[in-house]
Amino acid sequence: MPPTFVIAGKLNREYILPPSGQPLLDSPGGNLLYAAGGLAVWDTHAGLLGRVGEDYPRQWVRDIEERGFDTRGICTLRELQNVDLRTFVAFSDFNERSYSNAVSHFARRQLAFPKALLGYQAPDDSRKDPRAPEPISPAALDTPKDYRDVRYVHLCPFDFVSQSQMVNLFRGGSSQTVSLDPAPGYMSPAFWRDLRLVLQGVTVFQPSEEELRALFWGETNDLWEMARRVSEYGPQIIVIKRGLLGQMLYDVAGNHRYEIPAYPSRLADPTGVGDAFCGGFLAGFQKTNDPLMATLYGSVSASLKIEGSGPFYALGVLPGLAKARLHSLKETAREV
Repeated sequence: MPPTFVIAGKLNREYILPPSGQPLLDSPGGNLLYAAGGLAVWDTHAGLLGRVGEDYPRQWVRDIEERGFDTRGICTLRELQNVDLRTFVAFSDFNERSYSNAVSHFARRQLAFPKALLGYQAPDDSRKDPRAPEPISPAALDTPKDYRDVRYVHLCPFDFVSQSQMVNLFRGGSSQTVSLDPAPGYMSPAFWRDLRLVLQGVTVFQPSEEELRALFWGETNDLWEMARRVSEYGPQIIVIKRGLLGQMLYDVAGNHRYEIPAYPSRLADPTGVGDAFCGGFLAGFQKTNDPLMATLYGSVSASLKIEGSGPFYALGVLPGLAKARLHSLKETAREV
């Protein structure tokens, strides 16, 4: 049986100094796993698409399989052997993120610097060509054939070319729901013409507020106007992720606009919260076919993820907690 969902994204080896709690040192991460973790709060019948090198721990892939995911789409490639999958992030007391100066962050917390992080250099995104495919991005050619007709698909942030090819791969099914979380590197006015072509194959567009404002820089400050402009090129649902402010939802078919506040969670580690939201949204949309309910499902997944570290932290919470939060959030959503 093919999976119910497909999620495509990146896999990393994470080194995280969270706002509170123990550091994560060389742990499985990447937006693919955080989105999968958000979906798994509600359903685990998903196929995962990603790429790793031969040095990526095989046990990590087996652990993902044991959680119920289909990992046939995770390709191990010899040419990625020397590609650095490490990522580092440190959070300040004010929840600000730093991706560089790892040695000083460990020293400030009086922690021994891990040998496995020696030689790490934060990637310089300013030098990246946004039109050049990245070797660790999932590739349309790697996709198992029985994934291609799966009805519910989410594309995590990765390079524009690879995302475009993925949208083209899945847009063939008229009954398919394709959700796209854009990469910040191409959310700029210079890319708007290219992005409009890709949006024709997208059902749900889920940028952050910062990304959407960057796309329409110098044109408008009205987020609802931005959502309307995006909808003219294909997406029927636009979700604007606003961090601790929650989400704004534009349901094009019903011409509804909603504001959904964030659930008041205990903040422990914000890593991957936006990806967890997107995974939860996809599960909710499959269950209800209702954009507002799907947004509530996503918000619950995000609220659980932020309370701990690691992509699958939310799966260890008390049984029934997710449904209780879903019921609570229903009362707070408002149409505007």
